[in-house]
Amino acid sequence: MKVLVVDDEALIRDVIKEYLYLENYEVREAQNGIEAVELALKEDFDIIIMDIMMPKMDGYTACQKIKMHKDVPFIFLSARGEEYDKLIGFNLGIDDYVTKPFSPKELVARIKAITKRKETKSAIYTFGGLKIDDVAHDVYIDNEKIYLTPKEYDLLKFFVDNKNVALSRDKLISNIWGYDFDGDDRTIDTHVKTLRKRLGKYKDLIVTIRSMGYKFIYEEEKND
Repeated sequence: MKVLVVDDEALIRDVIKEYLYLENYEVREAQNGIEAVELALKEDFDIIIMDIMMPKMDGYTACQKIKMHKDVPFIFLSARGEEYDKLIGFNLGIDDYVTKPFSPKELVARIKAITKRKETKSAIYTFGGLKIDDVAHDVYIDNEKIYLTPKEYDLLKFFVDNKNVALSRDKLISNIWGYDFDGDDRTIDTHVKTLRKRLGKYKDLIVTIRSMGYKFIYEEEKND
């Protein structure tokens, strides 16, 4: 496995590298966001460990630039543990957030957990005649492609990732639109209504939970 470690402190990079080498990981390093972006666009990495507060380019900006081109897992490192900082990171699509000082062993465990999820996660989901190709972001009903807006696809995928779990409207809003969303519950209801219409005979997979939100229900899922 190939890991990119990004931190402006050489000592922290050295400690992380030492523990990653014990796991036989291949490690590359960068000391600021600019170097990280350059490396990430030239090479492929299984995961990126990135400090937030760095000179020249901070971790938030570097992460955003990398994710515009590559879907790679991120763990943020920061001496600040404020909720606001974590929310910014998670809204950028990071996978985990570790506050300094941290245990190198715990960091390695988090890396293993994230990469294991990525490796075992199927790119194809089928629910009867409903098929979702998460690599191409395509959806098919009985082998015929249907067209969803980006938000409709994100909503459907979030339902699938949380199959058989009741999801509140607030949770859907925060995960699909983000914490800066200034709309209301009617936006969720409208999108769900439209999504159900596009799913045709499979619209009943999304059920309404009275006074709460929605749930995607399917008893037997087959992942190819």
